[in-house]
Amino acid sequence: MKSDKIWFDGELIDYEDMKVHVLTHALHYGSGVFEGIRAYDTPKGPGVFHLSDHIARLRRSAEQYYMDIPYGDEHLAAAVHETIAANKLPACYIRPLVFRGAGEMGINPLNCPVHTMVAVWSWGAYLGDEAIKNGIRCMISSWRRIGPNMIPATAKASGQYLNSQLAKIEAIKHGYQEAILLNEQGMIADGSGENVFAVKDGTLYTPPISASCLPGITRHAVMEMATTLGVETVERDLTRAELYFADEVFLTGTAAEVTPVASLDDHHIGKGPITGKIQEIFFAVVHGEHELSATYLEYPA
Repeated sequence: MKSDKIWFDGELIDYEDMKVHVLTHALHYGSGVFEGIRAYDTPKGPGVFHLSDHIARLRRSAEQYYMDIPYGDEHLAAAVHETIAANKLPACYIRPLVFRGAGEMGINPLNCPVHTMVAVWSWGAYLGDEAIKNGIRCMISSWRRIGPNMIPATAKASGQYLNSQLAKIEAIKHGYQEAILLNEQGMIADGSGENVFAVKDGTLYTPPISASCLPGITRHAVMEMATTLGVETVERDLTRAELYFADEVFLTGTAAEVTPVASLDDHHIGKGPITGKIQEIFFAVVHGEHELSATYLEYPA
């Protein structure tokens, strides 16, 4: 994950010199918001997938925690492109992070300074190349997804991912590759770091945002791509049993991209044709080989 340069508060800093104080508020209380973004190798150079949408979501997450980002959207976009160029990476994972630094300790964060950083590194398939091809083994976690009246489930905030960590660790310790969490009502919410889709009788189903799932940018893109394939997407609550007996199930996310679910709680599902077609169009788009690429990929101004 090491790279040459990290963008921090407006400056490019050598990886080895990047330091924050041990009393940083975010380290103690999780008071940070972040994004996961990918840049893909294309004929025009590194193309960043839905960069503007990711920056907009970063700002929405910050606003939910009363955090003012000290840079405008264009400045943040330029910082992303600058960091990619400084590290000479044709493709990479991108991590913008806005966090509260060292100031007053205690739960009240409002008097702590707000810092912004952008890091990039080479990162292949999150769950492995074999997972993209043949799918993964998943389990329903015993941990429930955070509820919208407990903490803003629509924010991508650092501290919230303790919930996901517990689910992921549980899955790994039980011999699975990924966990799917139910919400407070017992309906399907999200994977530990992905959105969930199911296919039944040629129709695509996914939980609504009100089910405590993150408003995923890859999720939205996949719904648009499904439309170009003539596949209807229905957003509604899903039970775990509906996933057991779905024709296909797959997970989406910046890191996971489009990953099939081969089995859930040892119920065999396997990779199906609609998942395969969505993967085909997705990877063509992100590598600049599709007519939709111009809409989805962003390059330096």
